[in-house]
Formats: sequence, C-alpha cells, structure tokens
Amino acid sequence: MTPRLRTTQPRTTRPRSRRAEHLRASPPLFRSPFLDRLTRVHPAVPAALYGPLAVLLAVLAAPRLGWAALAGHALLGYVLWTLTEYWVHRALFHLTPRSARGRRLHWLVHGVHHDHPDDPRRLVMPPLASLVLTGIPFAALHLVLDGGAANAVAAGFTAGYVLYDELHFLLHRPGPPTALGRRLRRHHLRHHFQDDSRGFGVSCPYWDHVFGTAPEGTAAGGAAAR
Repeated sequence: MTPRLRTTQPRTTRPRSRRAEHLRASPPLFRSPFLDRLTRVHPAVPAALYGPLAVLLAVLAAPRLGWAALAGHALLGYVLWTLTEYWVHRALFHLTPRSARGRRLHWLVHGVHHDHPDDPRRLVMPPLASLVLTGIPFAALHLVLDGGAANAVAAGFTAGYVLYDELHFLLHRPGPPTALGRRLRRHHLRHHFQDDSRGFGVSCPYWDHVFGTAPEGTAAGGAAAR
C-alpha cells in the first residue's frame, strides 16, 4: 500500500495572536511588563473615560449658566483645547533636548510614535498623561472662574481632547470614508512622512495656517501612500 503524501508544509511556528502583533509593533518602553502595558492603550479609552466627564461637567454647569451661556463657554473651552493641542505638539512634543536623558524622555513621550506611527496601541494618550493634560487646565480654570463657568469651559476643553485623540487614531487607519477625513489624514501624514516641523494641528489644521506651519507639497512614503 502506497503511503499518503503530505500536501501541506508542517507548521513550524505558532501563529502570532492579534494582541502579540500589537505588542511587537513597537519595542517596550520599560523593562517592567506592567509599566509597559500602561503605555499601550485601546483607542476606546479616551472616549470611555473623558466622554462621560465632559457630559457631567456640562450638566453641573447648566443650572448656573443656562443653556445659551453653557454653549458659549463650552465653545470657548473647545477653542482653548485646539490651541493647547497645537502648542503642546509644536513646543513640547517636538522640542529638541540637548542631553541624552532629555532625548530619551522625548522619545518616550512622542518620538516612539514617529518611529512606529502605525502601532494601534500607541495612537491615543495613556490615561496618566491625559490626566495631566486635562487636569492642569481644569485646576487653572477653577482658579480664575466661578464654578459654573469653569465647569462649562472645562466641558468644551475635555470634549475637544476626546475628539482629538479619537480622530488621531482614525487618521492613522487607511481609507477615511469622508472627504474631510481624507483631507485631515493627508495633512497629518505630511507631518509624519514629509516634514515634522510642520503640520502640528491634528484636529485643528487651521492653526497651522494661522501660525505659518502649514505643510507644503504632497505626502509620500509609508502609510502616506495608503
């Protein structure tokens, strides 16, 4: 009796799980597995944490301000967020440190994202970082405004942060379904693949035009081609 021959090659390695692929997309930032996990964030986390907070702040402010004033204060908060987004990205995330320790810290904060821009677990801020970014303005608002006005402005600021972080995740995924999404994606990918000294506004590219940092030309290379 003739033995049956194998028609497929034997599997020599176990297939990588989806989670393992995510973890391999960029190197660990810390030797401690626990600390490194804190730097890898599911894209739903900002909306899950800060979306309800923005609504709560608006609800707390409404009885003291009324709906019209609430909307105006929230709009002011959103504008303040867009300026924060632009200037933190430009002045802090793209600071050029002189010391080796400073360069290492800069890479941990933002450089890893430029080296691995398609890592889906590093496209939104870790909760500890976002707590600082939203907590300091929240405290400052309550120092200069009364409770109702401060909460209303903070609601708009927080909503702006959520919009930014979720939009940033989507702009790194291929195939935005709308013309606006494709335009924002082109703008952001030029920052990554053409000139990282321009294009600092992710959800607010208009500030690049105001402050003279709008990207020039056409994005090229890597994810920009998709």
